[in-house]
Amino acid sequence: MRVAENLNAALHGVLEADPAAYVIGEDILDPYGGAFKITKGLSSRFPGRVLGTPISEAGITGLAAGLALCGDAAIVEIMFGDFVALAFDQIVNFAAKSCSMYGTRVPMRMVVRCPTGGGRGYGPTHSQSLQKHFIGVPGLSVYEMSPLHDNRAVMNAMLASGEPSVFFEDKVLYTRRMYDVPDPFRSDMIPAGNTGPGMARVFLEDPEEADCVIIAPGGMVDRVTRAMRALLLDHEITCCLYVPSRLYPFDPFDLIGSGARAVGAGRLGPALRRARAVLVVEEGTAGGTWGSEVAHQIHRLMWRDLRRPVAQVNSVGSVIPAAAHLESAVLVGESTIYDAVLEALRD
Repeated sequence: MRVAENLNAALHGVLEADPAAYVIGEDILDPYGGAFKITKGLSSRFPGRVLGTPISEAGITGLAAGLALCGDAAIVEIMFGDFVALAFDQIVNFAAKSCSMYGTRVPMRMVVRCPTGGGRGYGPTHSQSLQKHFIGVPGLSVYEMSPLHDNRAVMNAMLASGEPSVFFEDKVLYTRRMYDVPDPFRSDMIPAGNTGPGMARVFLEDPEEADCVIIAPGGMVDRVTRAMRALLLDHEITCCLYVPSRLYPFDPFDLIGSGARAVGAGRLGPALRRARAVLVVEEGTAGGTWGSEVAHQIHRLMWRDLRRPVAQVNSVGSVIPAAAHLESAVLVGESTIYDAVLEALRD
């Protein structure tokens, strides 16, 4: 099953299980089924609860927030994640605040889906990764789609949380196969503590004996694992990749597992202590990012245990060109990660 099919099945499952759930967005009705065909079949099966809308991201998101405030569940599709900027006020100043500003806790079952990222030649206004602009907003959760996480579990977790969520979906992943990692690596899932649907892990043999630990959101999985394979074949460098589904709220103790709050042996603490280098990789540009918060918290909690500072890998601070050769020079790619690992391990 490909990632797009898995996400489509997740939406079918939500509408089937909950008669108070709606899917809302532009051009999502059959036969078109959305710009990336993620809503294919929904309007034919649930005609009264899949709503095609005018081109108004603020209006769509405001409608969804109103439905959630009244006790329903609403899933919004923003056609391209870049346009979520037009809905920023509705998400940050209405939906996120509505959980707690009325004197009692109000469940807001609302998900805003944002196809995001470059790699497809769509140019400056259809290729951005805007996750960092939603990190740190009280009452708002941020998730990122991953080929290693079942979207049915992720969607259920977002709706069950009672807080509005923004779900970033790297467009390049839609055609990738679920749970597909290159040989000779394998993957598993670390059970969730407070980090949502659990954290995926890709490793060679013993994940706690890797030369390098890489922490990255779901959109980077394909690029990181290709770089890991090349590093293994070219230099016999072993890497272990950790992929959370929920980016915010971010609980560093749940991620690192240090001190009295450690949960199980699968957290990153032992791997971070043994690794020769630690990298945080994300497609967005540097400055106030999820990755910088992860690096900061690792430094704060484990500074005496680290062999060297955490390295951060981001795309170039530039608009994203449409021309393929220029786009690849701006965005984080396999070669960017490969070079960053070699640099981090240089004595």
